[in-house]
Amino acid sequence: MSTPEVPAPNSGNPGLSNSGLSSPPPAPGGRNPLALVVAAVIIAGMLYFGFHAARRTGANGTTSTAKSSVAPDFTLESLDGKSVRLSDLRGKAVLLNFWATWCGPCKIEMPWFVELQNQYGPQGLQIIGVAMDESGKDDIAKFAKEMGVNYPVLLGKEAVGEAYGGVPALPETFFISRDGKIIDRIIGLKGREEIEDSIKKALETQPVTSQVEATPAPPVQAQK
Repeated sequence: MSTPEVPAPNSGNPGLSNSGLSSPPPAPGGRNPLALVVAAVIIAGMLYFGFHAARRTGANGTTSTAKSSVAPDFTLESLDGKSVRLSDLRGKAVLLNFWATWCGPCKIEMPWFVELQNQYGPQGLQIIGVAMDESGKDDIAKFAKEMGVNYPVLLGKEAVGEAYGGVPALPETFFISRDGKIIDRIIGLKGREEIEDSIKKALETQPVTSQVEATPAPPVQAQK
């Protein structure tokens, strides 16, 4: 009686392991499945950051809120019902602060702005607050009064926020020179000394002297 022939482990059958269990079939083209997952994650990350970079890029292909660029112009309504246009403030140093009534850090720095407006206003500083929350006009006005705000507060629009890079965090402050260019930017809460240093830099700038240089950036269509 002949002994049955037992096939050697994995002999002629690459789909079987030594334990007799089937191993996962190879990916099409022989690619490693893990490598495909890693590649997909990398591509998704590139698309994500590319999308957000595109949101902050102007039509001319440059970042609209980069230092030394002309601050995007806009017209917004103030709490007292007046229309305030940024480019009308040429000749002054402007601290443009995006904030919201629900923003805790905003409540910390707003008293500083009140003091800084009093201190540097005679030298040509104009602080402008842009409320970016969904609170009604009356609620924002009540909040500003309680905080003792002594500078114009404007009712923000989404389009204006987008023009300034989407305002990824609040508070966010832009320091604009006398000739209408962004010279500094602070995201989040910083110390008063840092804010004051940026104000001094803005005040040291000179207003434009020629009509060509005085041409403002196209106004933001704040319809939303």
